[in-house]
Amino acid sequence: MDPDAIARLSRPRGLPFRIGKIGHVALHVADVARSARFYTEVLGFAVSDVYGDDRMEGGAVFLRCNPDHHGIALFRADAAPGAGLHHVAFEVATLGEVLRARDHLRRNDVPITFEGRRRAGCQIAVEFRDPDGHWLEIYWNIDQVGSDGQVRPPEEWKGVAGIENAIADPVRGQDTSLPA
Repeated sequence: MDPDAIARLSRPRGLPFRIGKIGHVALHVADVARSARFYTEVLGFAVSDVYGDDRMEGGAVFLRCNPDHHGIALFRADAAPGAGLHHVAFEVATLGEVLRARDHLRRNDVPITFEGRRRAGCQIAVEFRDPDGHWLEIYWNIDQVGSDGQVRPPEEWKGVAGIENAIADPVRGQDTSLPA
């Protein structure tokens, strides 16, 4: 590795999107319930949503520390002893940026593993893997949870494959109109 060459790396001019923040981290954990207790009772996160085995084998828990629907997501690990990264998500400011990011990934021959709207959180996203196989997500418009702690009910989630499908059938309160 050449530290000087790496230090000179920079954002390319004309990149058609800008990542605004690391949006959430999803972890594989050995025991979802145990980890949920740790993140709530020790670190003070609040539970936004929970998937039972009927939605995902092993379940999942979505936790928040601010108005974003989730900052940590917990999924049961398949490998024993199971702990590690599930995925990292990066937030962009506009729906148009998600579309431009998807097109940019395609132009750079990055295989896309999912695009559309996920369920809990209702964000519109494009998902892909980095060269080492880490699952990454670029998303827009994750649900915000107010001070009352109320989250969108599961019957309103509208998970759908395809960004164009998600745009055509938005969830309540999600403005998917694109500028002309």
